[in-house]
Amino acid sequence: MIRGRGPGIRSRNRACGVEEIKARRRQEERALRKARKEKQLVSKRLPRDLQDDGEEMEIREASVTQEEVLQLYQRIQHGSDDRLAALRSLRQVLQLKEAQQMFVRFENSIRVLIGLFTSNLASVQLEAAQCLLELSHSDDPSISLVCLPATPYLLTYLSGQSAKFTELCLYILGNLAAENEAVRNQLLLQGVIQALAICLQSPHGAVVEAAAYSLSQMLQAKEAGEKIIPAVLEANLTPHLIHLLDLDCEFGMQTAVECAWCLHYIVSSSVNCECVISQNLVRQAVILLIALGKAIESGITTDGVELLIYPVARCLGNLIVGDGPARSKVHSHARDVLWALSTFASRFLQSRPFVTRECLWLLNNLTAGDEQFCSAIFYLNLVPVLLQLIPFSGGINTLVLMLLGNFAEMGPEYCEKLQLQTDIFPALCTTLRTADSEAVRLTLEVLNLILSHCQQAYVLFANQSGISALEAIQYNSNEEIRVRANYLMDRYFTHKAV
Repeated sequence: MIRGRGPGIRSRNRACGVEEIKARRRQEERALRKARKEKQLVSKRLPRDLQDDGEEMEIREASVTQEEVLQLYQRIQHGSDDRLAALRSLRQVLQLKEAQQMFVRFENSIRVLIGLFTSNLASVQLEAAQCLLELSHSDDPSISLVCLPATPYLLTYLSGQSAKFTELCLYILGNLAAENEAVRNQLLLQGVIQALAICLQSPHGAVVEAAAYSLSQMLQAKEAGEKIIPAVLEANLTPHLIHLLDLDCEFGMQTAVECAWCLHYIVSSSVNCECVISQNLVRQAVILLIALGKAIESGITTDGVELLIYPVARCLGNLIVGDGPARSKVHSHARDVLWALSTFASRFLQSRPFVTRECLWLLNNLTAGDEQFCSAIFYLNLVPVLLQLIPFSGGINTLVLMLLGNFAEMGPEYCEKLQLQTDIFPALCTTLRTADSEAVRLTLEVLNLILSHCQQAYVLFANQSGISALEAIQYNSNEEIRVRANYLMDRYFTHKAV
C-alpha cells in the first residue's frame, strides 16, 4: 500500500505508475474472483403447491403449545380413525419453528412419522411426506440429523410411479442435504448421485426441476470439490444439465435456472473445468444469454428471466478466467453477447440490481486484457451506456470503473477513444466528489491511465473542473487516496498551462 505524509504534502517518489496500476488491478481482480467463486447461496425450498388433490392449506402464523403438538403426535401414533386429519393438522403446525422443536423431542416421533411415510395407504404416505418436508425446511441443522433415518426410504421412492411423490421426496432430500455434512455423507454412501442422474432424465418437468434443485444443494457444500463433484462428473450428469440450459427447454425456465446453478457450482470448484468446456457449456451459455437478450428486447420474455441470467452470467464469468479455449469460444459471438449483457445491465438496474452487477462483472472478465472484446465495446458504442451507470452505488459504480480501466489499459488508441468519443471526464469528476472511497480510488487509476497516454486529455479534464476535484481530495480522510490525487496533480497539472 502506498502511504503519504499528510493532506498537503505531495510525493513524487511514491509514483502510482501505469505498470503498478495494472499489476494491482490484476491482483485485486483475482481476489474478487476467488471470493465470488466461494460465495455460497444456500436456500431451502418449501413448495407448498405440492398439496393433495389441489388442496389449499392455510399457512399457520399463530403460536402453538406443547400440549397441542403432543395431542397431534398421539393421534397419529395410536392409529385413530382421524389419523389423516391429524397428519394434516400436524403438517400445518410444523410450519412453526417452536412446533418443530417440540415434535422432534417426543420419544420415537421421527420413527413414527417414517412409519407412516412408508405406509401402504397413499393418502397417509403423502401427508407424512408433507410433514417431513416441513421439518426439512427448518434452519436448525440438528433437525436434519434427526430426520437422517428417512433418507433410505426417500431415495427408494425416487423410482416410484407417482411423479408428484417423487418430486416431494427430491425437495425433502435437497433440504436435508443443504446444511449438514453428515446427511450429505450418508446420501453419498446410499447412492444419491446415481438416483439424481435417473431423475434428471425423467419425462416429468417437475421431477427434473426438483432433481436439479436437490443436486444444487449437494454441489454447494464445502466438501463438494473433494467428494461430490467428482462423483457427478463420473456419473456423466453434466451433459444433461447443459442440455437443459435452454430458453426453449420443454420443462420450463425454472428447470433451466436450477441446472444453471448446478453448473455454476461445478465450475466454481475448479474441479476438471475442461470437462464441462469440452461438453460445450461455454457455447450453450453464450447462446442462452443472447436468446434472453433478444427475448427481453422484443418484449416476449416471461417473468423471472433475471433468475436465469444471474447464474448463467456468473458461470460463464468463471469459465473464461484464465482459459484461452473457453474465451475463444465466446469470441465468435462477441458483439451479440456484449449487446445482451449491456441490455441486461440497463434493463434490470432499478428492479434487479444484482443482475446488473453480475453482467458488469462478466463484462469485466471478458474485456480484461482482451483487445477483441474492448474493440467490440467501442464498435457497439456501449461506453456511453456504461457511463450512465456510474451514479449508482451498491458496487455498480465500481464495476463500471473497473471496466473503464480495462479499456484504458489497452493503450493510447483506446484512451483517445475514451476521452474524445464519450463524456467520460464529467462522469469521472462526479465520482471524484463522492464519499465512496473505492470509487474514488478506481477513478484516480482510470485518470492516471488516460492522462499518461493522451497529452490533450489534460485540457479536457481541466475544463470539466477536474483540477478543483483533485484539489478537494487533499482533504480526504483516506491517506492512500490523498497520495494518489497529489501524484496526479504533481505529474500532470503543476506548472502546466491548462
